[in-house]
Amino acid sequence: MDRAVSDLSSLPSEGLTDEIGVDHESAVPLAASAARNRARQAGLPGAMPDQAAVVASELAGNLVKHATGGTVFVQLLPHGEGVEITAVDRGPGIPDLDRSLADGYTTATGSLGAGLGAVRRIASEFAIRTHPGSGTLVNARLTVPGAVRPTRWRTGSVCLPAQEERYCGDACAVAETGDSLTGLVVDGLGHGASAAEAARSALRSFRTAPDRPLDDVLASLHRALRHTRGAAAGVLRLHSDRAEYCGIGNVRAVVLSGGEIGHRMAGQPGIVGWNVPTPRTRTVALGPGAGVVLHSDGIESRWSHNPPTFLLRLPPPLLAAALAHRHRRIRDDATVLAVQAA
Repeated sequence: MDRAVSDLSSLPSEGLTDEIGVDHESAVPLAASAARNRARQAGLPGAMPDQAAVVASELAGNLVKHATGGTVFVQLLPHGEGVEITAVDRGPGIPDLDRSLADGYTTATGSLGAGLGAVRRIASEFAIRTHPGSGTLVNARLTVPGAVRPTRWRTGSVCLPAQEERYCGDACAVAETGDSLTGLVVDGLGHGASAAEAARSALRSFRTAPDRPLDDVLASLHRALRHTRGAAAGVLRLHSDRAEYCGIGNVRAVVLSGGEIGHRMAGQPGIVGWNVPTPRTRTVALGPGAGVVLHSDGIESRWSHNPPTFLLRLPPPLLAAALAHRHRRIRDDATVLAVQAA
């Protein structure tokens, strides 16, 4: 059994994504503080928490000065080896990306002067995409020096509670299971602490043996949730040439291939922990570079109906952030997990 399992939302506050809406310059120090706190929580040494704050300040400052509808997401990395900061906007895009990435280049007065080039230099991993009319997305990851990170799979996730809720009834986890990657998205019924407890029970069950057949994983979740209010759950297993999906309730899986929607898969009717049919696993073939998105119903399902090619070609960390930013139902807990073979 592979023990490299990461709970992305296992506690009421830890594991959730910090969301900072950026519509005023006062949001800049909030983003910096969130990044510094998460970096310390991840155990980043020395000046790295302050570097994380610089990254968040630059990205939030860019949103204030150059974009509209901007958001900064901050969270721990899936395996706890660092922190990631993602900025998403609905701005005009960056007309000269190469120039903007030059270290020290900035067009904004009042900036720290570091610019996107220094963000890229500070980050252990960096990704940026921009498009006129679609805005700009930037992801910067800072990791513990010497941390061994999975390289076979690319993952991205966002997990957010409903507006004005302290607890999140959604959660997700990923595990490397031999030559495959297995992911879980769970949506506890309702909202608040009871829904969060159902989600945590599902995560505890999942991490005991994530390498089992997917129908066995769901059967185990069903037993574990019998004394909770229940949940919807979807389990995905990604191989280099195929994807397997098994779900109960309103967790959906969408296969992306070549900049197009390949397959849409919904869960069987039922409530995990209460009444479920015999779980069935569906398998679909994957071409090179294909990926899968797994999400709760806090993400509008219509996102996959005629989406722009720009969205479908985003790498997993940016795709997850884009879907949470543009297609989230704010009155519901929302989780999206994007995975792809590297």
